This record gives sequence, C-alpha cells and structure tokens, in this order.
Amino acid sequence: MTKSTAAPATRAETRAELSRVPYDLLVIGGGILGTSVTWMAAQAGLRVAMVDAGDFAGATSSASSKLVHGGLRYLQTGNVKLVAENHRERRALAGEIAPHLVKPLTFVVPIYRGGPHGAAKLGAGVFLYSALSVFGDGVGKVITPQQAHARVPALKTDGLRAAAVYGDHQMNDSRVAVMTVRAAVDAGATVLNHAEVVGLRKTGATVTGAELRDRLDGGEFGVSARLVLNATGPWVDHLRRMEDPAAEPSIRLSKGAHVVMRRHEPWKAALTIPIDKYRVSFAIPWEDHLLLGTTDETYEGDPADVRPTEADVTQILDEAGHAVLGSQLRREDLTYSFAGLRVLPGGTGRVAAAKRETVLTRGTGGMLSVAGGKWTTYRHIGRVVLDTLAHLPGRPLGDDLADILPAVPLPGLASPDAVAMRLWTERDPGARMDPLVARHLASHYGSIAFDLARLIRDDPALGERIHPGGPDIWAQVVYARDREWAATVDDVVRRRTTLTVRGLDTPDVRERVAGVLTG
Repeated sequence: MTKSTAAPATRAETRAELSRVPYDLLVIGGGILGTSVTWMAAQAGLRVAMVDAGDFAGATSSASSKLVHGGLRYLQTGNVKLVAENHRERRALAGEIAPHLVKPLTFVVPIYRGGPHGAAKLGAGVFLYSALSVFGDGVGKVITPQQAHARVPALKTDGLRAAAVYGDHQMNDSRVAVMTVRAAVDAGATVLNHAEVVGLRKTGATVTGAELRDRLDGGEFGVSARLVLNATGPWVDHLRRMEDPAAEPSIRLSKGAHVVMRRHEPWKAALTIPIDKYRVSFAIPWEDHLLLGTTDETYEGDPADVRPTEADVTQILDEAGHAVLGSQLRREDLTYSFAGLRVLPGGTGRVAAAKRETVLTRGTGGMLSVAGGKWTTYRHIGRVVLDTLAHLPGRPLGDDLADILPAVPLPGLASPDAVAMRLWTERDPGARMDPLVARHLASHYGSIAFDLARLIRDDPALGERIHPGGPDIWAQVVYARDREWAATVDDVVRRRTTLTVRGLDTPDVRERVAGVLTG
C-alpha cells in the first residue's frame, strides 16, 4: 500500500522545530480544551505549540456520550442561562463550524406510570428547551406511546403513559478532535502527540517551557515559550505540582462509563431515560450501534487506569432496562465498553451534583492551568482561556485576541449527502464506492473524503474494507498515518476509524494495521 502525497512534517522534523522555535504559547494537553485553545491561538496569529503524552483526545475527550447538546437536565436546577449558552454554541457547530460532523438527532423521554416526572412537567420542560434553541430543532412536545414506539422500536410499552420529544445533536468526538487539530495546524500551530512532559523549564522562578520525551522512540527535547498552558485534564494537578510541589489539589474526578451494543433494528430517535428526579441515562443510536450510559461516580485512582468495571456495565444495562426491551440488552451483543473522567471543581459532596464548570488557576511560576469542559462549548471555553491569557498581569499575549476570531469552519465543510452521492456516482465505474462506504466517509470526513478517493484511484487495494463487518477501509489507515498523526494501532482503530466501537479490531486486523503504520 502506497503513502499519500503532501504529507505533513515527520515526527523528527516536528521535534526539531519545537526545539528551535521560541513560541508565544505552549499548550500541554491535546484534549477538548487544549485543541480548542491551540486552534484559537493560531487563528489569532500567535506562535503556538501543542503536545500530548498520548494521542490527541486519547483519554476522556474521546470517551464522551458523543452529544452536542443544550443540557436538558440543567433546566431541572433552573440554570436557564447555561442551557441558552449551550444552545448558541450547538447551533454554531451544527450550522457554521461542523455541519458535516455534527448531526441532528431526536430524543424521546418515556413517561411511565409511577415515574419521577409527569407528562405536564416534561412537556413544559421540552417546550422551554426548544424555545431556548430558537426552535431550531422543532418544537418540544408530548407524544403518545404509539408515536414513541414508532420512533424507538425497542421501547418498553408496559406502563408507558406518554413521552416527551425534543431535538439535539450528536457526533463522533474522536473525528471532531482530529479535525480541530488539523484546523489548528492549518492556522499555523505546531503539534506533536505521544510526547510526554518530564519537567518544566524555568527562567528564575517563571515557567518558560517544558522538557519532553518522545514516547515512541525515547528521544528527548525541549520547548521554550513565553507562556505555558496546562490543559492536561485529569492530570492537571500532577503538572501543577511540577511547577510547585506544594500546590493544593484544584479538582476532583468523576468516572463516566459507557457500553456499545449491536442494534437489532433501526432507531429513528434516541432515548433519554429518567432514572430518578435528577439523573438520566441515554440510549443513543450511534455508528450503526447503540450507545448506552453513563455512570457518574467519584474516582480517586490513577487517571491512566480508568476503565469500565463489571459493576459499571451491569449498572448501565440495568438503567437502560428501565425503558429498553431486554432483547436489545443481551450481553452477547456488547461490542465495546469505555470510561472517561469528568474533571470537576474541588469540593465535597456527591460528584453527580457538582457543578460542571471550568477551573482556571495560575501557579507560582506563572503557568495557567485549565480543566473541565464539554464538547458542546469547547470553542467558547477556548475563547475564554485565550482572553485570560491575553490579559495575564505582567505577561500578556495581546489585547482582546478572542474578540477578533472569525467563525472558521472545521476542515472538510460540505454536505455529507452531496459528498456521498458524488462518491457513489463517480463517472469512472472502477472508482465508484459502495454506498455504505461512501456514506461512512462523507459523514466522518466531509469533503476530505475526496482525498481518500484519490488514494484509492492510485491504489485500488485501499478501497477494500478492513473488516467485512464494518464500513472502514484501508485508505483511512494510510490517511491516518500520513495526514492525521496516527502513530499506534490504537490511534487508528479507536480514534481514526470505528473498528473498535464495532468490535472489529481483531488480532488479525490489529496486526495488519500495524503493518501499514510501519510500511
């Protein structure tokens, strides 16, 4: 299989550039917050570098519920302003920034006899929710059990009195992360994954960069910068203690686990399942499967060791069973389970009741640390952090940087329907794609799918499916290697393709992917 042309800089070239160039800003951490700030800073004309000890979005940022939403449950606590702010960002992502990656999805909230919420309350809630979104996804309303069952064929109907319905959006978080990194690089940023910070550079008492080790070959190098941003998520306090060994904890962690199931029949909507007065669980059609979750429990272990337990899986299946038929919840249909860590402000009490807000701190050496965020508002949080960096006392980066940022779309902006149709109806019969593959590429790459089509024209073997059970093809592996910073098998099967979530990353597939990465 051939290499694609016009490849970005190699790791060695990137390391040399990071060592040589003095940066305005070094971002440590390539998750939701790090990629957003890097993108915003590059758009504002700053010399910015971003490094991550693992892969971009390799931890919690690719372990979300895959939703871009206003947060219906926040209405329960009266936080109308937060819901309205979330909706504004959701509309921007779905309309201007990433309509090729962010898809509308209808949600049904079943109302059972003896349940925690009544029809009148939920009906008013979903109507207000849709009003706060300027009715961009229709009008929230109450529907009959028959109408709910038509949308969700696996819905339990025993005791079902009615259902509320509203609109939100979903995405593949890993693909949005990769596209954001690409947007940052297109704007001038320098990025490197699998590069671990082993120490901070200091000039006097001031943090002015970092010492790093390449986890792939052990090579060591350093980066110098006027300002350093610690955006390492669950590891934020670990890096703060590198700056100041006496730094007090600033955060606490909550584990959120999910499971992925084979779906027996198409769903036209997702389920929001009330568990009690405050908690809900989701059953979401995603990547031709069913995504279930999530949990919300205190986590005090090593962030690198977070994983779903048997108790997590049991809890998720049991909670889904409030509204989903048991025939859709068989253990043999489970293809994948995963867990991530929510970063919450430090404090006491149940993590499920803790505020989901961003924590900003500045250390004794001048390093700014930021933690906590969600995909829906990741651009907004990036702007807030950039504005904070611009006005740091004594070391500002410039005035009102965030105010000049345009609404730049993510790469690949195009109608997935139009892209898929063009791939499917290619004039050259030998270059036409299977409709399922064409739809898959169009909805994960947008117009960049045409770059993959060109790879296939040059090497038809790249058009073959990696596994007959899914739509991912070998061109995606080559493209991930050459254009999307994929360096390990997990980078490819978990975050550049959908192989893992579909349960298709067999030993044979992983071995063949490894061969392409080293080829």
